[in-house]
Amino acid sequence: MTAEAMTPDRGRYRVAIIGAGFGGLGMAYYLKQAGIDDFVLLEKAQDVGGTWRENTYPGAACDVPSRLYSFSFENHYPWSSRYAPQPEILGYMRHCADKFRLRSHIRFGAEVAQARYDESDVCWRLSLGDGSTIEADHVVSAVGQLHRPSIPAIPGLETFQGRYFHSATWDHDHDLAGQRVAAIGTGASAIQFVPAIAPKVAKLHVFQRSPGWVIPKFDRVFSGTEQWLFRRFPVLHDVDRFRIKCLTETLARAYAGNRWIEGTVSALSRLQFKMQVRDPGLRARLKPDYPIGCKRILLTRDWLPTLMRDNVEPVTDGIQEITAGGIRTEDGREREVDTIIFGTGFAATQFLTPMRVTGRDGRDLHEDWARGAAAYLGMAVSGYPNFHVLYGPNTNLGSGSIIYMLECQQRYIVSLLQAQDEQGWSTAEVTPQAERAWINEMRERSAGTTFEGGCQSWYVTADGVNTNNWTGTMREYRMRTATPDLAAYRFETGADKPKRRAA
Repeated sequence: MTAEAMTPDRGRYRVAIIGAGFGGLGMAYYLKQAGIDDFVLLEKAQDVGGTWRENTYPGAACDVPSRLYSFSFENHYPWSSRYAPQPEILGYMRHCADKFRLRSHIRFGAEVAQARYDESDVCWRLSLGDGSTIEADHVVSAVGQLHRPSIPAIPGLETFQGRYFHSATWDHDHDLAGQRVAAIGTGASAIQFVPAIAPKVAKLHVFQRSPGWVIPKFDRVFSGTEQWLFRRFPVLHDVDRFRIKCLTETLARAYAGNRWIEGTVSALSRLQFKMQVRDPGLRARLKPDYPIGCKRILLTRDWLPTLMRDNVEPVTDGIQEITAGGIRTEDGREREVDTIIFGTGFAATQFLTPMRVTGRDGRDLHEDWARGAAAYLGMAVSGYPNFHVLYGPNTNLGSGSIIYMLECQQRYIVSLLQAQDEQGWSTAEVTPQAERAWINEMRERSAGTTFEGGCQSWYVTADGVNTNNWTGTMREYRMRTATPDLAAYRFETGADKPKRRAA
């Protein structure tokens, strides 16, 4: 029997979760732990995994150590290496879905097109892509930030006679052997797939808009002895996780303006550039001119040596246009290519797109977020009762594990639901005052970080406002979300008008 067939097909649920990635699976786990079984998990695809199901490009792997990039409730997992590759992470997620019996709650092939709040019935109505409708008291959006590939509007792309695709939608049927290939973009995906494909292609042109800060990725396969020790003494998993957490928290302080830590990391990056790029002229073209951390730091030991290969050409001149047979740069030179691969990231600042969310009085969430997404604790928006966002605005990390942040949010939402049950409140809605105070704090704190250091980054809007990244440590966020501040919400009891709980 398939997971979809096992899923209860009912019209109304206590909670509807959108997305079966790390956010959705973790949310389902914590609901079950709290004794809340009346929920459905809506997944547009036919399997769990989210971004780790979709991103299958060569060399795809995590840049956060496996021990920290995992659920705290399933941390004793036999990872094969320090940094897990994509297939292993996807396997881990499938393992969690099976072990904790989450599949029976998942409705696969269920893409949510619209979520609309019905004030008269005090519920959310979710319209699915197949035309059906589901009702829920609460909605938890777990669609993430990195699920909509971004391809830049380069003139002439429609005229290209070769094959082109984004790294997030890799064409595995297209053989690159012996091809002339253009890789556009030099971010976190490109630094993985470029070294993976370089040995098989005839020529590889790597087009760089702006260089990235690079530091060594100390990856390795765990030995048989280490694997035995982890199995024999499970506490070693926890010790290793704590050690990694401390290191990432230290790095996070560099983003927040700790000049000593920032200087140390910058020096490590400069040393790597000096050791791996011997040509001073090329080194100057590849080194960034913005503060470290303004863009995501790239962890790799293969990227710079790959750019030194005889069949690889780093191109730092801007792209003027794409022609029928290649790419012309601003210096007038045209490079003939057979395939173009876009490693140009995601539309990360367009939160929840393309799903439409309609709250009280017909308010449209995307209109409310037209000048930049913002939410109280990254999870709640005034005007949208019982609507919760995982991995929302200002909850991404420059250093650390987003899964750690997700678990903070998942536990918080469960605590809020339990408080509503205890008091008999049908809805919880963050007050405009609490939301505004949080937004102001995020704006003030971001102004003193490298996230708004003046570079073009998926962390910020076109206006340079940091809407994506958390500006503190994971520990601080855990403390801020440990217990819901009920005074920050207004509540409804049945059909009563919203009323704020007294502090």
